[in-house]
Amino acid sequence: MAENALVDKRVRDEAAQWYAKLNNTMVSTDALRDFRAWRKDPACDEAYLEIEAFWGRVGKLEQDQDIRRAADEALARPSKGGSLARPGGRALAGAVLVAGIGVALAFGWQAYSGTSYRTEVGEQRLVRLEDGSRVRLDTDSQVRVRLGSSERAIELVSGQAFFEVAHDAARPFVVRADGASVTALGTRFDVSRTALGVEVTLVEGKVRVDGEAAGAPASWTLTPGQQVATGPARAEPKVRTVDAAAATSWTTGRLVFRGAPLAAAIAEVNRYSPRKIVLEDPKLAATPVTGVFDSGDTDAFVTAVSDVYDLRVDAVGEREIRLKPAA
Repeated sequence: MAENALVDKRVRDEAAQWYAKLNNTMVSTDALRDFRAWRKDPACDEAYLEIEAFWGRVGKLEQDQDIRRAADEALARPSKGGSLARPGGRALAGAVLVAGIGVALAFGWQAYSGTSYRTEVGEQRLVRLEDGSRVRLDTDSQVRVRLGSSERAIELVSGQAFFEVAHDAARPFVVRADGASVTALGTRFDVSRTALGVEVTLVEGKVRVDGEAAGAPASWTLTPGQQVATGPARAEPKVRTVDAAAATSWTTGRLVFRGAPLAAAIAEVNRYSPRKIVLEDPKLAATPVTGVFDSGDTDAFVTAVSDVYDLRVDAVGEREIRLKPAA
């Protein structure tokens, strides 16, 4: 996955360079042709659209000391090109200026958007941050990390992550996901982002969760062993007591179900494999499931629930396993 991070950084840097070049007073036809060819890649196109939006909000960034300092440092670096006092010096000066702005854009963009980390389906990853905090990414998940001078900001773009936060009272640790935010100083907690919203489980310490309840802003303070789920699809989120060890068992490579609805258990197992389980009878969705399984071991889960609940495997393919009542 280190290769993915390097590719993301390269694409963002190229987008910054192109933005700087295209906003210069003179752009050659060849440059425009090269830009169009570069932007045909969906990843490049997305990166360029993001950086356009970034500089569209440049007024807000004027107040961000971290970004201003990064850009100033980039522009203040001495050029390695030598003297410009020679034929073609003015054109060369313009090229160096554009390159310098591009470097500043890249630095400012990186400071603003942060560093991205992600996992593929069936993969987990432990990220050690510069402040001493640790982030464990679950399967098919992504976070963006920005450690500023006044705040440590994490965006959970997708999936699930477990956070072990190093104490730093001067820089709150804030995780944002789908309109919700979780603020902590020194603690351990889990955040999951799904189609229904955001679910936060606290293992140790204390966190404040700001989100939405019944269409209005709301806030909850969690203590160890508590969980809250928030989002527009949830009518009235309430703090509830849970088995935190079971809720975060994925961090040890295991999935623990204790009376979980069969449909929910299947959905969780499906997150770890490209081969998905399909429950054909919706009447079985609420059937309680109890057991411990290795994450990614779809066959073991299918065998267990089939034996216990008298189900049969109706069809097996490379991408799908269908379950239905045996009778």
